[in-house]
Amino acid sequence: MKRVALITNFRVPDKVETAFAAAKLFSENGMSLSFPIHARELVEGSAAGFEAEFLPYQRIYSESDLIAVVGGDGTILDAVRQAAVKEIPVLGINRGRLGYMAELELSELPLIAEISRGNYRIETRSMLHVELISDGRTVQTCIALNDAVVTNGSVARIVDLQLSESGTVVGNYRSDGLIVATPTGSTAYSLSAGGPIADPRAPIFVVTPVCAHSFAARPMIFPDTSRLEIRNTSQREPYLVVSVDGKTNLRLGRNDIAVITRSEYRARFIRIKPSRFYPDLAKKLESV
Repeated sequence: MKRVALITNFRVPDKVETAFAAAKLFSENGMSLSFPIHARELVEGSAAGFEAEFLPYQRIYSESDLIAVVGGDGTILDAVRQAAVKEIPVLGINRGRLGYMAELELSELPLIAEISRGNYRIETRSMLHVELISDGRTVQTCIALNDAVVTNGSVARIVDLQLSESGTVVGNYRSDGLIVATPTGSTAYSLSAGGPIADPRAPIFVVTPVCAHSFAARPMIFPDTSRLEIRNTSQREPYLVVSVDGKTNLRLGRNDIAVITRSEYRARFIRIKPSRFYPDLAKKLESV
């Protein structure tokens, strides 16, 4: 790997400081650097001790060999979705709270040197393909690493949804919403709603009702070869909201369908340390 791009929230001083420290280590280990063009003044006005190129985001995600993201899971999630389309791996450096997706903590920055030595592996994670169908036509599509959530939007109100798998009705739900999560997303909103934790290697979807008004409505596991369809059957709501990774909101009209399948794209994460999913999970859950 020759070129690394640094992504962070450049309005937060401690994240900028960490990004500069990481950039210096990448530079010292023979890698060229790029930053988003809006960070030029901040970088050039510092005494960071490295040279960098400044690019618009479109070029960042097409001309880099590695995206290093300093921040929490939300910042890493944004970068992963864009990098996945270009098959670029992401290195997460935790400056958030839990940091489920991050590989390095602040104290572990010296491990960046291992990347230049080739002492790393690329771990892939499955993603969702979300397709909105209205009147038999596809009107929108997008991808997600964590989840797709159908709710009433910002208003906490019961909605009616029908879930089908490959054309067969699974059940009708009266609830605050329905979550379809990847194994990666099983530790996010789905977990808070009572869903199970899935090993990220498992080829599954996790479907979790949110505050269901039925004791029969329980989280379910489906193979990720499934075609899951969530139909808006609410009569009093003109449309519902499909929230994709908590960032992109799509309108789901009455009788419209959200179709969720496994995406052709896969998230790629740089891993330097030995795989420790279960010990790391236990540690992070204890810190909540």
